[in-house]
Amino acid sequence: MAGDSSPIILWYRRDLRVSDHPALHAACESGRPVTPVFICDDLVDGLGAAPKWRLGLGLEHLAGTLKDKGSRLILRRGKALEVLRTLIKETGAGAVYWSRLYDPDSVSRDKTIKSTLKEDGIEAKSFGGHLMFEPWTVETKTGGFYKVYTPFWKMVRDRDVDSPLSAPGKIDAPGSWPASDDLDDWQLGAAMNRGADIVRPHVRLGEGAAQDRLGYFIDEIVSGYDSSRDRPDKDGTSNLSENLALGEISPHQCWHAGRRMMEEGKKGAETFLKELVWREFAYHLMHHTPRILTGNWKEDWDAFPWNNDERKSEVIAWKRARTGIRFVDAALREMYVTGRMHNRGRMIVASYLTKHLMCHWQIGLKWFEDCLIDWDPASNAMGWQWSAGSGPDATPYFRVFNPVTQLDKFDPDRAYVRHWIAEGMANPSDAALSYFEAIPRRWAISPDDSYPDPIVAADEGRKRALDAYENRNF
Repeated sequence: MAGDSSPIILWYRRDLRVSDHPALHAACESGRPVTPVFICDDLVDGLGAAPKWRLGLGLEHLAGTLKDKGSRLILRRGKALEVLRTLIKETGAGAVYWSRLYDPDSVSRDKTIKSTLKEDGIEAKSFGGHLMFEPWTVETKTGGFYKVYTPFWKMVRDRDVDSPLSAPGKIDAPGSWPASDDLDDWQLGAAMNRGADIVRPHVRLGEGAAQDRLGYFIDEIVSGYDSSRDRPDKDGTSNLSENLALGEISPHQCWHAGRRMMEEGKKGAETFLKELVWREFAYHLMHHTPRILTGNWKEDWDAFPWNNDERKSEVIAWKRARTGIRFVDAALREMYVTGRMHNRGRMIVASYLTKHLMCHWQIGLKWFEDCLIDWDPASNAMGWQWSAGSGPDATPYFRVFNPVTQLDKFDPDRAYVRHWIAEGMANPSDAALSYFEAIPRRWAISPDDSYPDPIVAADEGRKRALDAYENRNF
C-alpha cells in the first residue's frame, strides 16, 4: 500500500462544491496531494436530457472553482471501477474518497468499487454530505424505519446537525496531472436541443449562486414562508432544489441558516426546516424500500387499472401542456421554460395525470426525469407516488386536487396563469411566448392557436377517479 504522501483521488459525483464537503475536507487535511475527478459512466449517461445538461454546466463551473484553489477537475469516461484503477496506476494514488449516494444503482456500484479497491491495497472511503441524517441512523422505537413523515420529523427535528465545514484555502496539487477529457466532447447537453437556450437564463449556477439564493431567502422570504410557499404567483420559496440536487449547496448549510432564523422567532423558518426533512424522508424511504423508484410503494396498488399507454391522446396533451386546465398547463410550461416547477404546481400536475386522467404515475415520473434541472431520484419518486396515492401518505387515495379551486385559492388574480399561458392573451408575456421556443418543433403549437377545452373537466375527472378507487379493495 502506498505511503501517506501518495495522492488522494477525490471522486466528484452529485457534490459539486468545495465548501462543507467532508470528503474534500478530509483529503485536504491529510496534507497529501488531491486529484479531483469526475467520471462519466453508465449512470451519468442514463440521465434525462435536462438533468444531464445541467450537470454539464455544473461541472464546467466546478472546474473553474477548483482552478481558483490551485487545482483542476480531471474528466474521464468509462466504467467507474476501470477508470479509477487506471487513474491509480497513472498517478500513484493510494486512496479514493467520495461522497455517498443512496439510489440502489449507485450503492451497488460503490460497494463493488470499495471492496475491489481495498483488495487492491487502496484506501477507499465514502463520506456523508448529501444528507443530514444517514438513512440507517433514523429508526422507530421498535428498530424499523419510518413510513410516515410526521413521526420521522419529530424524531430528527432536535437532532444535532453537523456544522458546515469551511472551504479549503488551497488544494494541494499532485506533481503532475493525468490527462483529462474535454467536457465539450461529452455532449452532455445534446438532448436539450433548442430548449437549452431558453432554460439557460433561469439557471443559477454553482455554489456562489446557491449561497446567494439562500441568503436572499433568509433575509427576504423566510418570515412569510408558511403561506408564500404555496403561491406560484409570488416569489415565495427558496428555489434551492436546483442546487441541492447537484450538491452545489449542502443541506447542512441550509439547515443551520434556517435554524438560526427559527431561534430568532421567524415564523416560516420551522416550515423551511420541515421541507429540508421532507427531502431527507424521501432518501430514507429510497434506502429502505428502493422499489419506490420503479414500482408501487404500496404493493397492493399493483392491480390498479391505470393507463400505461404514453401514446394515448390525453397523455400527449398533458405532456404538451394543452390539457385545457390552466393550472396544469401553466405549471408544465414553467418547467419547459425554466427547468423547474413550483411545488404546488407539481402536486396539481401529478394529481391531474394520475387521478383525472387515470394514467400511471410512472409516465409522469419519467417525464419529469427528462425535463427537470432539479431532478432528484428520491424526491421525484416520492412526490409522484404521494400524489398518485400509491406512496407514503397518511391521507389515502381519496385526495384528488381540484385544479380549478386550487387555482382560485393559490393564484386568485390569475397572475401565474397569465405569466405562462399565451393563447387568447392580447399581450402575452415573454415567458409565455418562450414556451413555444423551448418545445420541439414537431409539436407544431403556436401562440396564435386557440386555447383548448379541458380534455377531462375537473369535476368529471374527480368522480371518475373516486369511482375507480372505491371499486377495488385496498
